[in-house]
Amino acid sequence: MKRHKQLRKAKADIEWDIVVIGGGASGLGVALESATRKYKTLLLEGVDFAKGTSSRSTKLVHGGVRYLAQGDISLVLEALRERGLMRQNAPHLVKNQSFIIPNYEWWGGPLYTIGLKVYDMMAGKLGLGPSVHLTKEETLEALPTLKEEGLTGGVIYHDGQFDDARLSINLAQTIIDYDGVAVNYTKVIGLLKDKEGMICGVKAKDVIDGDEFDIRAKAVVNATGVFTDEILQMDEPGTPKKVVPSQGIHLVLDHDFLKGDHAIMIPKTDDGRVLFAVPWRGKVVVGTTDTMIENASLEPRALEEEIEFILNTAKRYLTRPPKRSDVRSIFAGLRPLAAPEGEDKQTKEISRSHKVIMSLSGLITITGGKWTTYRKMGEDTLHNAVILAGLPERPCQTENLAIHGYTKNIDHNDHFYVYGSEAKEIKEMIENDPELGERLHERLEFTVAEVIWACKKEMAMTLDDVLARRVRALYLDARAAEEMAPKVAQIMANELNKDTDWINQQVEEFTEIAKGYYL
Repeated sequence: MKRHKQLRKAKADIEWDIVVIGGGASGLGVALESATRKYKTLLLEGVDFAKGTSSRSTKLVHGGVRYLAQGDISLVLEALRERGLMRQNAPHLVKNQSFIIPNYEWWGGPLYTIGLKVYDMMAGKLGLGPSVHLTKEETLEALPTLKEEGLTGGVIYHDGQFDDARLSINLAQTIIDYDGVAVNYTKVIGLLKDKEGMICGVKAKDVIDGDEFDIRAKAVVNATGVFTDEILQMDEPGTPKKVVPSQGIHLVLDHDFLKGDHAIMIPKTDDGRVLFAVPWRGKVVVGTTDTMIENASLEPRALEEEIEFILNTAKRYLTRPPKRSDVRSIFAGLRPLAAPEGEDKQTKEISRSHKVIMSLSGLITITGGKWTTYRKMGEDTLHNAVILAGLPERPCQTENLAIHGYTKNIDHNDHFYVYGSEAKEIKEMIENDPELGERLHERLEFTVAEVIWACKKEMAMTLDDVLARRVRALYLDARAAEEMAPKVAQIMANELNKDTDWINQQVEEFTEIAKGYYL
């Protein structure tokens, strides 16, 4: 996974079968589907893989309990099946997570128990475990930091949890493993059309050196998430918006606020939202909000009312109310919801189902969806692309496809578990040179070896790539990430042959980014 090699292949004078614009969940899903079917596949990401929405999720692989309550049965069935396939295909990153719904109303236990039994039944053979009603005493034993006053009991159920940015890297690696090409910092700046006005390729720009070049393709897929409309405007200026951005934020707290291994799910807050408090990589992720946003951004910022909403809601359920000073990191992401046609809906009421759209010029666009269904989104999108491009029909390969790093021998207490089968190589690096095992910061477990690995093996090009997505420092402890930035930049400069000016620029740019992640 060397960028210069991937870029050289991207510039090759050939006609690609499929060119995918966008290196987030949907784009990676499409390119994986295409590469594994042996079509000539190229994925172009304008910044870094999963830089936008796809690294800012609640870290859940789930069917969507609340979609069941909304009556969106087909979405829940699809998502539960895909949840099972994700865990089967990437067990090093997707794990079983138990959730407890605390009940403070007498009717809560029976109601949620019945609903979750239906949820279990819909998962079928791919289920993660049965839901069970808990007494008040059992609930408090499982969640010792939960408020006791008014508590009548709880319901425990199972869903999946994962590391979104790490999965993105593994998917890009898998695409390359199957002879596809995936390259970051290569931005699509225009669409190429033939004499009949049909899409026949893209104009791309190497963001790092400024070089521009044309790429020919039989089919082009727009999988750019919240930036979907920008590509649609390139195709046909004045096209109505297809995406409604909805912002969700998360606060990251120390594990002491939850204790134990169970997550909390509050099914209905004051404004009807669902709130999660989930243990993740030694911390607790609390979220999320659902706020309509006008303009998409690569670095969205949490709104004050969103921060207060989460703190106030958490305060109602936890014995130790979290304060602003307890927040280790705060991150915001934008959901690329498919715009409803002729309906005035709040974002939390808009279906998370995906849509595949084809323009008159032949541009294929995938909108909506969520991480859990990334594989199915890729399958559905490629089906249309194969027909459009006149490619030979080939069967889907991704349902039982082992993702790069696949291993079943996982110890989730091992810091390196997210590297899967490659953890062994990183540990060997440290054994051969113990200095590489040095921590980057006293409050986090990330090591020097991981920075070197990110540069050599995972196409990390900037300080943000490493601290936000290769290691998750920015999302776990933003101030610690800011403090370790100069050291990490120096390590990266040694690996990437960069000078002092590059180090200073990277530290300055990352410091500006990090400011948006702490209060």
